[in-house]
Parts: sequence; structure tokens; C-alpha cells
Amino acid sequence: MFGIGLPEMIIIGVIGVLLFGKRLPEVGRSVGKSFAEFKAGISGIESELNSATHAATHSYEPHYDDTEERLEATAPKFQPPTSEPQDEPAESVDAK
Repeated sequence: MFGIGLPEMIIIGVIGVLLFGKRLPEVGRSVGKSFAEFKAGISGIESELNSATHAATHSYEPHYDDTEERLEATAPKFQPPTSEPQDEPAESVDAK
């Protein structure tokens, strides 16, 4: 599963017995329940992501009928200036 062999499992079991003693079955059940809840939460998130992705890929694209009249663009056309810009004299700064 996680690349854990028999010797590693025995070491983990011995450490578990030393740390938890008689409460080991109780701790094992609570860890198992937590893991099951975690997996259920992850699957819920995955299903939400899949439905959102499916909805995004099949988003509504409006269909334009060729018989409808379409409005022309009304933005002004750029026309470059015909003369060079004039330099304005700088205003003098009064010293106080």
C-alpha cells in the first residue's frame, strides 16, 4: 500500500502497544472513522470539481442568427495630427 513491509508493520504495532496499551483498539477505531470521513470529504470535493468542470466546458454560447441585423461599431477612427505639437512657454515660479 505505502511501501510498508512486514518488519515496518511489526515496529509500528509494538510502538502502538507501548503508547496506547489497552486503549489500542479504541484508538484504532477512531483513526479508522477519521480516515473514512476524510475519504468521504475528498470524494465530495472531487464530485463538486467534476461537476463544475463539466458545467464550465458546456457553458452557454449564444447562437446568432444571420438574419438579425447587427449594429455597426461606432468608435471614432484614429486620425494622426497633421502638424507638429507646439511647445507652450513654461510658467515662471515666483520666489517668496
